[in-house]
Amino acid sequence: MDLFDGQPEPARPRAGAGTAPLAARMRPQRLQEILGQEHILGEGKLLRRAIEADRLGSIILYGPPGCGKTTLAEVIAKTTNRRFERTSGVLANVAILRKILEGAVHWKKMQGQDTILFIDEIHRFNKSQQDVLLPYVENGDIIMIGATTHNPFFFINTPLNSRSQIFQLKPLDETSVVQVLRRALAAPAGLNGLVEATDDGLAHLAAVCEGDARRALNALEIAALTTPPRDDGIVPLTRHEIEESVQKKAVVYDHDEDEHYDTISAFIKSVRGSDPNAAVYWLAKMLYAGEDPRFIARRLVILASEDIGNADPRGITVAVSAMQAVDFIGMPEARITLAQATTYLACAPKSNAAYLAVDAALADVENGRTLPVPKYLQSGPKPDKGEVKYRYAHDSEGHFVDQAYVPTEKIYYAPTDHGYEETIRKRIEYWNSLRKKK
Repeated sequence: MDLFDGQPEPARPRAGAGTAPLAARMRPQRLQEILGQEHILGEGKLLRRAIEADRLGSIILYGPPGCGKTTLAEVIAKTTNRRFERTSGVLANVAILRKILEGAVHWKKMQGQDTILFIDEIHRFNKSQQDVLLPYVENGDIIMIGATTHNPFFFINTPLNSRSQIFQLKPLDETSVVQVLRRALAAPAGLNGLVEATDDGLAHLAAVCEGDARRALNALEIAALTTPPRDDGIVPLTRHEIEESVQKKAVVYDHDEDEHYDTISAFIKSVRGSDPNAAVYWLAKMLYAGEDPRFIARRLVILASEDIGNADPRGITVAVSAMQAVDFIGMPEARITLAQATTYLACAPKSNAAYLAVDAALADVENGRTLPVPKYLQSGPKPDKGEVKYRYAHDSEGHFVDQAYVPTEKIYYAPTDHGYEETIRKRIEYWNSLRKKK
């Protein structure tokens, strides 16, 4: 028995294929069928009210893959009975975009029906493409629904953002993903009751897909099509078959974009916060996703000075050594070096006193009066008779002399009492006591 025997024609068949993928066949057709996103689609929420009242303007939907951005756009068009056009930030150049936009204007004049223009991956539009959209969005010639996996405040021009309402979609929780899978198992347009899956198998699939319903459905379909049926024609799926159908987890991690910066931020903050376990987790995520280990090593070098400083002067040595080792060892062995440096720095005493010192001094140099170098510290002729002369510290007891080295009494470096900086602080206090005695 074929899994798809007797099933209705798929709503959106792929070109050249007899059957659309399960994820496409299971797209919700009505607002009530959409799972998750209660924060924007729940009863009384803004987007739900706007859709049901048919008072929707242009919007931008952003969120991770598989959370329902495309589905929501299609459901909005059906619910509001509007013409639906779709394009992509990858495929539509300025000429194609103008043709679509002018066609929408013509359709509205001839048929009196508004057009929803769905633009997938809108963040890939350059400034010229986004500028073409502006007058049509502003004049209400189209209702634009842009979809992106990236934060629109960073990747979409401000004028287009300001003319749109922005809604963030969240990954589906595991309970919602299991509901999607169960619906697919039973639905005539899905697997039509010809597949049985165990509870722990579905729970595992929901967990590893991390809120991506499309990936979960694709994995379920692969498992169903590659598992032999029983004598009664039913395909039995246990956790074993489902585990085999899930490829290596595709970690959500877009290099040089949102997830990249979010993850490195979590990594640095975990080291700064002295949590080696969290730091190693974020390190592992970056390495698993293919992050350049040299980039991670460079950030550790910066952190060693910015967040540890003289509380543990060995920190910068460890970080620089790790950076050099990573460069000539390479992956996969470099992961061990990075883990050693990460855990050492996470467990080291912390101080940002050196970082604060140089920034305070830079601020004074930039915003204040530039202080002159005292004559006795200059490299030119020696001071005249009667003028203050430079005193060589090593000629004095304790290798210390009470001498002004800058014409200000402002304190820039204030060592903490953490780690080795406590020793430095006590030494400075001792020198200050000698100055007071004199």
